[in-house]
Amino acid sequence: MISLLDYGAGNVRSVRNAIHKLGFQLTEITKPDDILAAERLIFPGVGAFGAAMSRLAALGYLEPLRAYLAAGRPFLGICIGLQCLFEGSDESPDVPGLGLIPGRIRRFDDGRLSVPHMGWNGIRRERDVPLLADYDGEKLYFVHSYHAEPTPANDEWILATTDYGVRFVSAVQRGQVAAVQFHPEKSGAAGLRLIERFLTGDRGPSRPSPGVAARRASDSPTTRFAKRIIACLDVRANDAGDLVVTKGDQYDVREAGEVRNLGKPVELAQRYYDEGADEIAFLNITGFRDFPLADQPMLEVLRRTSENVFVPLTIGGGIRAFTDADGRHYSALDVADEYFRSGADKISIGSDAVATVEQVLARGGPDGTSAIEQIATVYGNQAVVISIDPRRVYVDASEASRPGVIETALPGPGGERHCWFQCTVKGGREGRPVDAVTLARICEWLGAGEILLNSIDRDGTGSGFDLELVKAVSDAVSIPVIASSGAGGVEHFAEVFARTDVEAALAAGIFHRREVPIAAVKAHLRSLGIEVRH
Repeated sequence: MISLLDYGAGNVRSVRNAIHKLGFQLTEITKPDDILAAERLIFPGVGAFGAAMSRLAALGYLEPLRAYLAAGRPFLGICIGLQCLFEGSDESPDVPGLGLIPGRIRRFDDGRLSVPHMGWNGIRRERDVPLLADYDGEKLYFVHSYHAEPTPANDEWILATTDYGVRFVSAVQRGQVAAVQFHPEKSGAAGLRLIERFLTGDRGPSRPSPGVAARRASDSPTTRFAKRIIACLDVRANDAGDLVVTKGDQYDVREAGEVRNLGKPVELAQRYYDEGADEIAFLNITGFRDFPLADQPMLEVLRRTSENVFVPLTIGGGIRAFTDADGRHYSALDVADEYFRSGADKISIGSDAVATVEQVLARGGPDGTSAIEQIATVYGNQAVVISIDPRRVYVDASEASRPGVIETALPGPGGERHCWFQCTVKGGREGRPVDAVTLARICEWLGAGEILLNSIDRDGTGSGFDLELVKAVSDAVSIPVIASSGAGGVEHFAEVFARTDVEAALAAGIFHRREVPIAAVKAHLRSLGIEVRH
């Protein structure tokens, strides 16, 4: 009996789908007694340490879970499922963990690196066991702001470590109890292989390999963090009512009066997964606003995609409070929850973020009611992406000192040498007085974990990313930034990674039309020594 401990923490649908994809049946934990009845227990989770432990306590799961672990029965923890095994976390200082492994969970504090640690990284095997056999050189997907520290007290547990500014624990095992900080259900074929080994009982002894102690004491090779290549699918209903992937030029998706139809969303997502995309983003650019939430078409797209696509999925568009045609009100948290349960790993907030920042500026601070704050509190910062749609506004030298203004190497139509990046809403049709740098900083303060940075000026041009915009925003925040809009060739991806500190680059039309294959982008980056996932 394989049992899943689903306590309501983010996207566990992908774990279910991975298990089913491997040909195994799954039993859900619905009451405390089910934990002790399990033969193999999987504890996945994303979000905040304190929220996870509080939820386990409220459901009455803590004591049977402790008893199951104390008996050394087959267990696989994922992400928060690893962190909760420790004594406590700096994320929630007053909340005790399960206390099975000595030590506390600490926040990454290297100011040179973005936090969360979000993306594909390697692991350094510290013990030779079948669970992680042949994983040298593999990239696995991580998304977390807090990490377990390796110490002499927990040395016997350490199965693998990873480097991100510091060396941290990325996998533990003692006997039949194991846990990983990365997400195997989001790590493609490599992750599915690990899950299958756990399910089949192919685990082996957890004795140190010969020479492990000496290797730890030496300067062992560091793991390398990869740049991400993301495929973006703009999804809307066409004039016939069919759900299609489209692409606009400066956000105009019509051609000869018809909505451009570049394929079906589920089929295209599968293609990009097969071609090596590191993540897939769905942006809902149509008006499914009056539907009851349960009937939102994008929910079905996510459900079907997550059955066969095992890399992170982001969904954007409509993540806000609304009242449907039947008069039922949904909070932004309600909407986000439904998307997470349908297969999303991250949600993207656009126009609503602009309105939130304007309100924060007007009242001088946050009040805890915004969608960003609420979703980040429940699901963790890494679950919230802010999608910014700015356009250049040129000003003369007299306005050079206003917030957000930069000196540009691309003069304006009147020869202006200064500009700022105005945030827009309603698909780029309406400009707002807040600039992109200010918006990004305040959204990070409110709890966002990533910025998706578009450019209305570059969208669909194929002329390359707006490097001045990308650098201005990425230099202003400490969370990861995705560069978007303008890619026309492999050289543009190399350029944005070489000249800015962004962690990821996104494209849409050139991938849809097969003008630039994802494999070609990665091959070019690899030839220049830029780390990417194979």
